[in-house]
Amino acid sequence: MALSTQQQILIEQRVTNESKSVGAAYLLWFFLWFFSAHRFYLGRPGSAVLQILSFFIVIGFVWVIIDAFLIPGMVQQQKDEVRRRLSSDALINSAT
Repeated sequence: MALSTQQQILIEQRVTNESKSVGAAYLLWFFLWFFSAHRFYLGRPGSAVLQILSFFIVIGFVWVIIDAFLIPGMVQQQKDEVRRRLSSDALINSAT
């Protein structure tokens, strides 16, 4: 059973409303990199704690630089998760 166009539009609106901002993630990365605030913001507390702990052995600084390139992908992944959740909810609700 496929979603109607109206359901798809509503899902995309909710994805836009619930998704994280790439700009906010970059601001957190730039100003609060030593707290791994961008990773906490993007819902990745496990890797944020690992990143904070790794700062003590210099790897963390390299990881922060790599995150500059990974942030857009992390935001897209979060949007995809929201989209998947909303689509399955819509399919379940339309089936009942």
